[in-house]
Amino acid sequence: MTVFITHCWKNARLDLLGLLACACLAGGLSAAAHAQSPAAEITQLKFERAGAELLLSATVKLELSAAVEDALLKGVAMIFVAEAEVFRERWYWANKKVAHAERHMRLAYQPLTRRWRLNVASGAITNAALGMALNQNFDALPDALAAVQRLSRWNIVDVAELDLAQRHLVQFRFRLDMSQLPRPFQIGTLGQSEWNISVSARQPLVWENSQ
Repeated sequence: MTVFITHCWKNARLDLLGLLACACLAGGLSAAAHAQSPAAEITQLKFERAGAELLLSATVKLELSAAVEDALLKGVAMIFVAEAEVFRERWYWANKKVAHAERHMRLAYQPLTRRWRLNVASGAITNAALGMALNQNFDALPDALAAVQRLSRWNIVDVAELDLAQRHLVQFRFRLDMSQLPRPFQIGTLGQSEWNISVSARQPLVWENSQ
């Protein structure tokens, strides 16, 4: 009888440990899924045609983590990138990409003036290219972020490049470009979810005609 009870007790302990391990694993997966949830959301995405241009307007809702905001206040510039790719649908093969456009937005804090500067360009913003980028200055971070989050009437493709008899799709992406951070930040922030600002959407290309 003693041997039987001891054997049952060992089995019960193993079952309990197994349940605890499963609970911890489930909790860990849940926490990981929560940590990986995007810190941005696309709340508006629309297209309109103005003459020979196809224009994209979008609104991205985002919140900066304490780590990102702290780095900004210490003088580290953040580069946000918006990308739009236009594809022509093909039933017999993979969709064909017919256009690609980018907008780079460099947000930086100026400690001497206590103002925020936003540089906008169609390509990577290097020190040499800063003079060629469009510049805006803001007194407060929320105002600067509001400008980053709104893309208004952005020309992504000339209508002449589209086959109007075919269906098209647009893939829109918005992200914080970690590759343009200083090298120590790229290494130090690797795998940290608070730096993960990335969101995308794909939808059929249906546009309004503007006057």
